Amino acid sequence: MKIVVLAGGTSTERDVSLSSGAMIYRALKNRGHKAILLDVYLGYECKETHGEDAERIFDSERDWAGELGTISEQNPDIEQVKAMRPDGHKNFFGPNVIRLCQAADAVFMALHGENGENGKIQACFDLMGITYTGTDFVSSALAMDKGISKELFVCHGIPTPSYIRFQKGKEQKETVSFPCIVKGCCGGSSVGVGIARTKEEYESALTEAFQYDDEVIVEQYIDGREFSVGVLEGKALPVIEIAPLEGFYDYKNKYQPGSTVETCPAQIPDEKTKELQGYAEQAFSALRLKNYARMDFMMSREGRIFCLEANTLPGMTPTSLLPQEAAALGMNFEELCERILAASVK
Repeated sequence: MKIVVLAGGTSTERDVSLSSGAMIYRALKNRGHKAILLDVYLGYECKETHGEDAERIFDSERDWAGELGTISEQNPDIEQVKAMRPDGHKNFFGPNVIRLCQAADAVFMALHGENGENGKIQACFDLMGITYTGTDFVSSALAMDKGISKELFVCHGIPTPSYIRFQKGKEQKETVSFPCIVKGCCGGSSVGVGIARTKEEYESALTEAFQYDDEVIVEQYIDGREFSVGVLEGKALPVIEIAPLEGFYDYKNKYQPGSTVETCPAQIPDEKTKELQGYAEQAFSALRLKNYARMDFMMSREGRIFCLEANTLPGMTPTSLLPQEAAALGMNFEELCERILAASVK
């Protein structure tokens, strides 16, 4: 099939997205697909994209992932990226992106964060009749907003840490207990997330979180072990445990090899495995998700499980969790990409 792997963009998870895109692109090429890799924001300038000549792009021998770098320890400078396209305020999509997506049989979504997982691109593609991987625009928007996600978790009996929502510039009336977690309502990859144990740390964490979002979640701190469970077509994958060598599972520990010990299947009792997988499938259903997703959990020292959030386009980088979970079932990375693609086209 002719496939556009769509990555990059202008979210704080841009570097992660490009790394995911490169891995997916190479996997699909190895499977015999006519794949190309595009940055959704920067696009592709080429005279061959006019009219029927767009078909020729998919037969190109160019290595579309050859110029991409690795993920740095710091999230990227988005203003620097935006400066590369002075007309970006007029149209989010870069040159020829829509034209090439329409010429493809499907778009493999390797986007992460804002304008990738918030449903806007999915809604646009629905209107244009473009087939894409992942869930639809409604479920993307529900899952992207952590406050709405938690409300749905509560309604469906899925345990989640207690929380308060705060909007930027509005008076804070609720009392906050320490320690607590402070994070942007619609952020990802733990960018702008902080643990506050004192009032001073809390004020600093709020300032940091408000740099990335106009609304923040202040959440109950759960002291315990962290887990993640992927769901593919409604069925939970093996549970993976995440144990950072230092600190918590932040941006650096997520994407720098050797920063975190990941164990899959997780070494926990069978009943806890089933409980985590059950809640993952429930969260998948509650948020109306489709195709695939990944749910993040904490387990307290007393053994209580808490669902933190859902990721509708999980990372597909060399250190990502979902591919490790699929591998525990004997499904390699190429087979996982093929399975996601086939489910989307179906």
